[in-house]
Amino acid sequence: MTLEYLQNYWWLLVSVLGGILVFLLFVQGGQTMILSAGSQTRRDLIVNSMGSKWELTFTTLVTFGGAAFASFPLFYSTSFGGAYWLWILILFSFIVQAVSYEYRRKKGNIYGTKTYDTFLFINGCVGCVLLGVAVSMFFFGGEFTVNRGNLLDGSAPVISQWSSTHGFEAIFNWRNLVLGIAVLFLARTQACLYMMNNIAEDPSFFSTLKAKALVNGGIFVIFFLWFLGLLLTADGYTVISDGIRTVKVIDTPFKYFHNYVDLWWAGLALLLGVVLVLFGLLKSCFAKHFTKGIWFTGIGTFLAVASLFWVAGYGDTAFYPSLLNPMDSLTIRNASSSEFTLRTMGYVSILIPFVLAYIAYVWRSMDKKKLTISSLDSSEHTY
Repeated sequence: MTLEYLQNYWWLLVSVLGGILVFLLFVQGGQTMILSAGSQTRRDLIVNSMGSKWELTFTTLVTFGGAAFASFPLFYSTSFGGAYWLWILILFSFIVQAVSYEYRRKKGNIYGTKTYDTFLFINGCVGCVLLGVAVSMFFFGGEFTVNRGNLLDGSAPVISQWSSTHGFEAIFNWRNLVLGIAVLFLARTQACLYMMNNIAEDPSFFSTLKAKALVNGGIFVIFFLWFLGLLLTADGYTVISDGIRTVKVIDTPFKYFHNYVDLWWAGLALLLGVVLVLFGLLKSCFAKHFTKGIWFTGIGTFLAVASLFWVAGYGDTAFYPSLLNPMDSLTIRNASSSEFTLRTMGYVSILIPFVLAYIAYVWRSMDKKKLTISSLDSSEHTY
């Protein structure tokens, strides 16, 4: 296993985690529907349907960050440490989510369920949009510079330096927000499809979910096609390096379009993902009673998101372009850990399929019995 092979392997694992994370954001999407649910019973149904899976989303986010830190530490320190306002807002929204699920129905709750429902709504909106912004920065860049020589500066040994806004500028970049809004409405769409599969004995709610899935799915398609158009027509950086040091950066028109052509398997994954998402959405909305749509859209989401990671990192592409100095852009070559570290962690990664199998087993066990209104009163553990 050469260093280049290990770098490609770990970027593949990061891509897999990214795809799983975006799929699991249906939990956040469901939370954005709590305040508009109408009756308290329906609010409780939504919260308990999403509540059975919220820990998987949170854990996947932490695992994604851990994998990025271990395999591409320069990216981790540059993004998480430099654009900290973006990541602080994301992490704060997930903290209030955890608190809300813990205390929403707890005895002695002096704030009332409405307060915690509002917190869950905030996490749903902020978490989805800002995670979409963070992914969009893989293509449209950030305002940072990198100087490895700063490690020798005893007073300020900081390699990466950001502009004074420290991530705020990325939040208000309209191209980033296009993907952020697309992620939000994808999450809302998949939340509807998941609840159609997970909640039983409420035909009127099922019909409501079908209507909401169609509306939110339509908005998602518009914004995703908009983002895809921006991506395929955007310039990108082709980086020539000697391993760690960047030798030359070439501003390449239609870079990501060419990447999809050259990396044909990434283009195939994107096409298949889009087809599966559309099939799952349309079948769920127009069939009389179809409840399996979440699995089609879920697999499709995973494939589409993974393909975005692939064209961002492979093909000698800068997966984190610097808008201040193109030579400081990050690639999977110059941002990775050492060969020893990547190889050692590679042995540990053999456990990943077993972890995924355990998650699938737990998921199946939890969803074997559908959620009903009566189960909210009879269950020992409700949110």
